[in-house]
Amino acid sequence: MTDPEQPTAEDDITSQPEPSSDSQDSPSWMQPDITELGRKLKNSLGVVQGAVVGLFILAAVFALDAAAAFVIPILVAHLLDRLLSPLVRGMGKVGIPKPMGAAIVLFGFAGIIGGGVYYLSGPAMEWVESAPRNLQIAEYKLRGMTDALEKMQEAAQKVDEATDMEGGESGQTVRVQEQSTSELLMSQAQTFISGLLITLFLLFFLLASGDLFLRKLVSVLPRFRHRRNAVRIVRRTEENLTHYLTTLMLINTGLGAALAAAMYLLGMPNPLLWGVLGGLLNFIPYIGPLVNIVIVTIVALVSFESVTYALLPGVVYLIINGIEGSVVTPALMGWRLRLNPIVIFIGLTFWTWIWGITGGLLAVPLLATIKIICDSITVLRPVAVLMGR
Repeated sequence: MTDPEQPTAEDDITSQPEPSSDSQDSPSWMQPDITELGRKLKNSLGVVQGAVVGLFILAAVFALDAAAAFVIPILVAHLLDRLLSPLVRGMGKVGIPKPMGAAIVLFGFAGIIGGGVYYLSGPAMEWVESAPRNLQIAEYKLRGMTDALEKMQEAAQKVDEATDMEGGESGQTVRVQEQSTSELLMSQAQTFISGLLITLFLLFFLLASGDLFLRKLVSVLPRFRHRRNAVRIVRRTEENLTHYLTTLMLINTGLGAALAAAMYLLGMPNPLLWGVLGGLLNFIPYIGPLVNIVIVTIVALVSFESVTYALLPGVVYLIINGIEGSVVTPALMGWRLRLNPIVIFIGLTFWTWIWGITGGLLAVPLLATIKIICDSITVLRPVAVLMGR
C-alpha cells in the first residue's frame, strides 16, 4: 500500500510548472521594451532624414553654382515672362495671336534695352577708362581728409619693417601667369551673349505658349478638386508675382528718372547714365545704393572744383533713395509683398556668393517669388510669414 500523503511520480510530473509566456515569469533583462525601441528607431529615422535633407541642400547649392550658365537664363526668362505676359494677353483680347503678340513685345523690349545700352555705352566706357585718373583727382581733393589714414598706414609699415628679422628680400619670387584682360573680357562677352540668346528664345516660347503648362498640369491631375486647387494656386502665384515685378520695375524706373533729373539740375555730366545706374543698382538693396553713392561722389569730385559742392550729389541721392525706401515702396508694395530685411540680407549674400553680381540683381525677385509661392500654399505659409515683415 502506498502512503496517500507521499507524492507519486505522476504527481511529480503533473505538478511541474508549465512554461508561461507571461513576461512576469521571465527575467527583466530579457524583456524587450517596445516603447523604448520605437523611440530609438524614431530618433534614428529623424537623424537620417536630417542628414538626407542636409546633403540635398548641399548638392542643390553646388548644382546651382555649377549650372549657373544654364539656370540663370531660365530664371531671367521666367521673371521677364511674368513681367511682359500682361501685354501679350492684352494684345490677345484685341485679336492679335499670341505668337505674334509675343514677337511684338519681345522685339519692342529688346529694342528699348538695346537702344539704351547703345546710347549709354559710350559715356560708360569713357568713365571706366578714365577711372584711375579720376580716382587720383578725387584722392588729391580729399587729401586733407585722408591724412590721418596715411599716417596710420605709415605707422603700420614701420612696424612691419621693424619686425622684419631678415632685413632684406628673401625667398623665391613666384610668377603666376594670369589671363590677359582682353581674353577675360572676350570670355565674359561670349558667356553673356550665349545666356542672352537662351533667355530671349525661351522668353518668346513662354510668352507665345501662354497657359500651356497650366493646362498640361491640370490634365494630369486625377480629381477635380486637385485641378481646382492647382489652378487657384498657380493663378494666385502668377498674379502676385506679376504685380510685384511690375511694381518693382516701376519704382526703380521712377527712382532712376528722379536721380537723372536731380543730377541734371546739379550740373553733373551724363545725368542719364547715373540715373539708369541708380535704378539698376536699386535691385540690390542696401549695397547697390551705397555703391552708386560712392560712384556719384567720385564723379562729382572730378567734375566740380569745390569739395563741399561735390558732396552735394551724394547727399541728394541719399535723400531720394531714403524717400523711395521709406515712403514709396511701402505704399505701393503693401505688407504682403514686403520682405524681412534679415531675409533680404541673407538672400543677397547667398545669391551673390553663388552667382556674383547677377545673383545680387536676382536676389530680391527670387526671394519674392519664393515668398509668394509659400504664401499661396497652405502647408508652406509659415515660411512666408517668416520671410515677411
